[in-house]
Amino acid sequence: MTGLGHVHGHHHHHHHHHDQVLEGSAQGLRTLWFSFAVLAVTTLVQAVIAAASGSVALLGDTVHNATDALTALPLALAFVLGRRAATRRYTYGFGRAEDLAGVFVVLVIASSALFAGYEAVRRLVEPQDVTHLPAVAAAGLVGFAGNEWVARARIRTGRRIGSAALVADGLHARTDGFTSLAVLLGAGGAALGWRWADPLIGLAITAAIMAVLRGAARDIWHRLMDAVDPALVDQAETALTGVEGVRAVSAVRLRWLGHGLRAETSIRVDPALTVAQAHAVAQAAEHALVRGVRRLTAATVQIHP
Repeated sequence: MTGLGHVHGHHHHHHHHHDQVLEGSAQGLRTLWFSFAVLAVTTLVQAVIAAASGSVALLGDTVHNATDALTALPLALAFVLGRRAATRRYTYGFGRAEDLAGVFVVLVIASSALFAGYEAVRRLVEPQDVTHLPAVAAAGLVGFAGNEWVARARIRTGRRIGSAALVADGLHARTDGFTSLAVLLGAGGAALGWRWADPLIGLAITAAIMAVLRGAARDIWHRLMDAVDPALVDQAETALTGVEGVRAVSAVRLRWLGHGLRAETSIRVDPALTVAQAHAVAQAAEHALVRGVRRLTAATVQIHP
């Protein structure tokens, strides 16, 4: 049979890359449990000192660290779900669970901002002396060290495996670290007798949390709307146009499912090709996509004469 009278689709799942996604999930889980343990210890130390000192800045930082530790739980659940095989109901698998966990992270960040802001305003209206200032300063340093340690681990792993939710959570932890340093300023102001210094630092911490909230919400929105970096589309088009037999690339669509990419593309070939020859071109196009686009786990190639 010669000629291509209609569109032919070709789909292949790349097991090597699927294995990479599974390994990525395992790496993500290890990072999440590590960060949960570090932040749980950090929060416990800060909570004891916040209760004894009455520092609202430290209280806000403690609450933020506690919520940051708790966000590890839905993300871990999402990584576990994402490893499950596709079913007849969930034909694309469970990778979207990671994006839903990202929504939960955003909501947790928002709630911690509201709580910290409320406590800071309340303390401005009803001033209160802060005691145990050296301990408050030490708690701020503990918070910075714990958060920066966790942030580096989450961001490094998230970028390596392509997890937007994990990177967002890492950036969240990094901001927590700098807000912990701000607690030192509040303690310094209180030592000089400035009763308003501590609640003002609390408001500054609230503003920092809101900045993180904006960035994290934007990243998760992009994932939910199937947005990808345009550079990835350029990479895919470059890979396809270099394949022998591909006359033109009609369309390239990419989407993230968890921390793996899927591709759908339409290519134009010589209408005089046999079905077998066109199929060979489609296979070559798939392999070129896999080599040219990182973290691509599956591709569907449509052939147009």
